Order: sequence, then C-alpha cells, then structure tokens
Amino acid sequence: MKKKLENINTNTRYSSWFVVVVAIFITSLIVANITSVKLIGVLGLVLPAGVIIFPVSYITGDVLTEVYGYSQARKVIWLGFFCNLLAVAAIWVGQIMPPASFWDGQAAYDRILGYAPRLLAASFLAYLVGEFFNAYIMAKMKIATKGRWLWTRTIASTLVGQGIDSLVFIVLAFAGTIPARALALAIITQWLVKSAYEAAATPVTYKVVGFLKRHEGLDVYDDDTRFNPLLIRR
Repeated sequence: MKKKLENINTNTRYSSWFVVVVAIFITSLIVANITSVKLIGVLGLVLPAGVIIFPVSYITGDVLTEVYGYSQARKVIWLGFFCNLLAVAAIWVGQIMPPASFWDGQAAYDRILGYAPRLLAASFLAYLVGEFFNAYIMAKMKIATKGRWLWTRTIASTLVGQGIDSLVFIVLAFAGTIPARALALAIITQWLVKSAYEAAATPVTYKVVGFLKRHEGLDVYDDDTRFNPLLIRR
C-alpha cells in the first residue's frame, strides 16, 4: 500500500508510533554527543563512548525514511539538529552561570560538558551531511528496487552516510592536530565500527519496519519527492 502523509496543517495528526520513533532518534543523537567526551577501549580500539548509541540514530533514520518517506525524515533530521542545538545552548548557559559558593564541581562540569567550538561545528555539520545522504540513498534505492531487499538499502545507506559522517567530523575536528596517518585510521575505524553495528541490527530493523508498515498502513515511495534538504515544509 502506498500512501503519503499530509503536509503539516491544522488537521495533521501524527501517530503515536511516529512520535516514538522520532523521540528515539533525537534522544540517541543528543546522548551520543554528550557521552562522546569519554574514550573507551573495545577490542583494542579506542572509540568515543557515543558509538554505543549514535548508530541508533541511523537505524531510526532508516525506519523513518522506509516507512514514512524522505520528506518526513527530512523534517525529523532538522528537528534533531535544532534539539541538539538547544541542548548545547542550555549546557553552555549552565557553564557560564556563576556556581554556588559551596559547589566544587565547576572544573568537572567544564571538562565533561564544555564543548570546544571546533568540535561542535564539526559534529553538527557531519550529522547533517551524513543523515541526509543516508535518507536520500534509502529513498532512491527503495524506488529502484521496488521496495524489495530492505537489507541492501539499510547497509548501503549506512556505509555512505556513516562514512561521510566520520570523514567530515574527524577531518574538521582534528586536521592539523594529529598526524595524517592517525587521522585516516580514526576515520576508517569509526566508519567500520558504526557500519558493522547497524548491519548487525538489520534483523531488528526488519521487524520494526514490518510492524510499523502494518500498524500505520503506510509504505511510502518517494517518486514525486523533491530531495532538496532545505525544503523543510515539503
């Protein structure tokens, strides 16, 4: 069944399941940015702790595009961007506010939650570029495959989206501060780990997509969609 959600107007009603998927998408994005300050060791690899949950934003992004279509995913991607911006602004205001005279945690707050402008800009840009490439490839491949072989779309879109995300973030955040070899290794490591994570979650993605398509009565094909990422209202 092919059906497209209506554009936002006074009569638009979003289902509870759509809201749940959006909430998981935005929560995973914000939590990943906060927890990435910690570096963890996994099988000899050094990775930001955000890698535990950040791929969930790509998985839910795939679900949004597959079930609700690119135009709805585009709105959610921008919503995630502005929610993350709000979280960062709130953390920054909390940082610059004078601490209570008896509170001795300012240094810890600054160390854990104080975002360097360069890292912040790199993270925001990498997120937008990576997520939009991910959604675009999902939508286009769905048309090309006539809705078959979901696994090819989720894996291909992840390889491209996560690859671009890792490339943009690592280069913008660390170019000139670490050797080129270490830079390339960091890009490849994050790309492969995040992609493997989502590939392993493919069975879960299948179940979630199947459940939502049945309960929502939706299976959107973006045949007539304009893929400009700036057209938020369409």
